[in-house]
Amino acid sequence: MQLDELVEAFELLPDWEERYRILIDLGRKLPEFPDAERTEENRVQGCTSKVWLIAEKNGEVLDFRADSDSFIVKGLLAILLKAYSGKQPEEIQRTDIEDLFQRLGLEQNLSPNRRSGFYATVERIKAIAARAA
Repeated sequence: MQLDELVEAFELLPDWEERYRILIDLGRKLPEFPDAERTEENRVQGCTSKVWLIAEKNGEVLDFRADSDSFIVKGLLAILLKAYSGKQPEEIQRTDIEDLFQRLGLEQNLSPNRRSGFYATVERIKAIAARAA
């Protein structure tokens, strides 16, 4: 599911329980994240849940892999990976994730802890992109 399709699906669902189900389903579809990569070095600080993030440079673009110990957070990570993976560092810096976050209606429907963890992950992605630029 592409980001635009996800926004459309969320707009059609008036019930947040259905949206949470979609988030959980997105998280379940994340690629396997090896236990050996669940290190403190790969861990995103500022998240209540445990979140691990890895970036790999493939030519001119960055690809990200991530995982969490929370099903909803894994879904949020899947959204971030769709927004940022496969882009050049400069594109990553210009991506307006806050607009997407609001279009999905996540701003008002996530706990403050999840919201701050989401943005901590965004900051980590942008810091990686800045170093790679």
